[in-house]
Amino acid sequence: MLLEGIFPAVTTPFYPDGRLYLRKLEHNIERYSRTVAAGMVVLGSTGEAVMLSDDETRDVLRTAAQSAAPEKVLLAGIGRESLRETLRLAELAADAQYDAVLVRTPHYYGPHMQPLELLTYYRTLADHSPLPVVLYSIPKFTHLELPVELVAELAAHQNIVAIKDSSGNLDRLAALIAATRNAPKRSVAVTSVFEAVTGRMILAEGEAEAALAASLIPVDILGSQPISPVAVALPLRRPPTRSKEIGFQVLTGSAGHLLPALQAGVSGAILAFASPAPQACQEIYTAWKENDPVVAAEKQRRIAESSRLVANNYGVPGLKYACDLNGYFGGVPRLPLLPLTADQRAEVAAAMADIRN
Repeated sequence: MLLEGIFPAVTTPFYPDGRLYLRKLEHNIERYSRTVAAGMVVLGSTGEAVMLSDDETRDVLRTAAQSAAPEKVLLAGIGRESLRETLRLAELAADAQYDAVLVRTPHYYGPHMQPLELLTYYRTLADHSPLPVVLYSIPKFTHLELPVELVAELAAHQNIVAIKDSSGNLDRLAALIAATRNAPKRSVAVTSVFEAVTGRMILAEGEAEAALAASLIPVDILGSQPISPVAVALPLRRPPTRSKEIGFQVLTGSAGHLLPALQAGVSGAILAFASPAPQACQEIYTAWKENDPVVAAEKQRRIAESSRLVANNYGVPGLKYACDLNGYFGGVPRLPLLPLTADQRAEVAAAMADIRN
């Protein structure tokens, strides 16, 4: 699966009493689908995945997949502490037509999560997962970082296709890119403009062809009765596709360092700050792709302070309030996380005043 561009890490909406607000999730996903973002990550750290029950996880994954545009790449956050439970969610994500799974490091038994344990966990997961695996290293929350040497070893597995690194360390990103440069190449389907071809695109095309076939009248039931002239349905035109050779893909999780990360060689970014501000993040990526360093640097400076305050300082409560300001439903986080105070909301509003979507 091609993972290039900006992927908002979407929030999970709740009612004030803590119940899932799935209708608002549909609203958010439909709106992200109208942006130029490459795709979305559902139930990452920003999605409060660790706060959800297994039944709620299933409901969120299914609702999001049903609401997303077919051309948007979907990643499902499925990390669990046990391999068995992670694999179970990988199968669920495949049934819901996700394109890849994002799997954070198991970390509760941190002192015992040595390279051999992590290597065994991820290799066994990749051996059995029906979807490509994206490694997820976020030491800020797990207090465990995947060693660069271990990532290089895992990158040799054909079903481990990428890593999201949320360390915010540019030297580490450069080291990851260098260490995985010689990983096996994969041939993936892309559109005529070299964007990802998703499983849901293929499924939607098949359903359209089936509907067309069902609408035609078989010749053998026409008999000799006269029929009135009818319009002839033209065959569906399949979107032109081609293949592209890609290696192991490194994605950053830091909006505040997006431009230097792109310059270092990452393929894209999974960003918490893109949940309230996908356009602002995309503008950095677009200017970089168009080889316009002056505009890219200006766009990066534009979000520097707001991303630091909203995503880094205030985390999920700040991101949800920023979503409210920008037309996405944010709402309240789940306890023990608390909503922002009035003073904090005013601070976030001031920081987001120039960042609208």
